[in-house]
Amino acid sequence: MAVEVLNDENFGSTLKNSNKSVVKYMAGWCGSCRLFAPKFKRMSEDAQFENINFYDVDAEKSPEARKVAGVTTLPFFAIFEGDKLVDSVSSAKEEKVVELLEKLK
Repeated sequence: MAVEVLNDENFGSTLKNSNKSVVKYMAGWCGSCRLFAPKFKRMSEDAQFENINFYDVDAEKSPEARKVAGVTTLPFFAIFEGDKLVDSVSSAKEEKVVELLEKLK
């Protein structure tokens, strides 16, 4: 599954219509965010996570979406069931994001 880009306009409605989701909050200037992008894409295509929707949100351009998850640093990952925040982590380590995704399985 591809990583879909969300913004303040479509964030809430998209999550509400999604069963399980992970959102990567990033910014264009964030080097760690850019380095993590191929890992996030690879995770989105992994069969073990096929029931999870993967989304990117530019934290600077989408302040309302950022507030929903309480983003403090970047990259920041949040998992949702529908539009309900389940858990989050601020990390550039792939194993931390996998641990987060395991909570949705």
